[in-house]
Amino acid sequence: MLFGLMGALALFLYGMQTMTGALERAAGDGLRRALARATRTPLLGALAGAAATAVLQSSSAVTAAVVGFTGARLVDLTGAVAVIFGANVGTTVTGQLLAFRLTDWLGPLLLAGLVLHLGAKRTRTRQAGLALFSFGLLLTGVDAMGAAMAPLAGSARFTALLALAAERPIIGLVLGAALTAAVQSSSAAVAVVQSLAPIAGLRAAVPMLLGCNIGTTVTALLAAAGSTADARRAALAHLIFNLTGALGCLALLGPFTRLTLALSPAGAEGARLAANAHTLFNLLCAALWLPMTGLMVRLVTWAVPEKKRAPSEEGACR
Repeated sequence: MLFGLMGALALFLYGMQTMTGALERAAGDGLRRALARATRTPLLGALAGAAATAVLQSSSAVTAAVVGFTGARLVDLTGAVAVIFGANVGTTVTGQLLAFRLTDWLGPLLLAGLVLHLGAKRTRTRQAGLALFSFGLLLTGVDAMGAAMAPLAGSARFTALLALAAERPIIGLVLGAALTAAVQSSSAAVAVVQSLAPIAGLRAAVPMLLGCNIGTTVTALLAAAGSTADARRAALAHLIFNLTGALGCLALLGPFTRLTLALSPAGAEGARLAANAHTLFNLLCAALWLPMTGLMVRLVTWAVPEKKRAPSEEGACR
């Protein structure tokens, strides 16, 4: 089972990475320029972040790009924070797509993507075909994950662990954060949790999803290391956004779980419920934090002050 899960996860990660790269090349520099421009107001920045992440299917790529733009002073800190808020909402599109049972369409998706990639003359069309083929690989990995983890339903030890995670949500939170930090992909971690959701139940799956949101901030923090103060502030804002939201949701786990069930269609399965919980969490966090973008900027500016130049450096500059 472990070997099967490792292979499925590798297939998912390869499909996700290849799809994101192909979509970036298909979109060209226009998407990056539009992202840099669409930060005049926090709302526009959030919408731009959500749209860019939905297109690229990677919040880590968008967040790392925004941190880089901030370091290069192409985007101011307020705009970068708003884009990060939106990117957290946009990343939930991946989970929603995975919740649909698309396995019957794997063959046509893979074949259409391969034919388009090999037969098209335009570079962007070939990259779009590669993205479609990679999406098929990604879905194949998700399907294989579910098959690999199916025997866990009959494991008394594993079900006891899930019961413990349901009773002590902090355990699920730590597991989700560790998984995301290890694989460096919140989408992959969320896919694993969605595959586990039919076995774990929503009350155990939600804390793991919250942990996934915390673990994904590692990418931005690494991207900002050694960069400008504003870049480090943007990465810190990403961490504060997800950490405060996760802890708040954990404290209100019962009402949040009931709200997810109330907003989901009757008879929704575990994977769909997990995807809806992930989307609802990020929408609520964005709705709460977006009006307080200025507060977030002041908070991270206070937490990461500008480095004062040494007297010798100032003399050298003169």
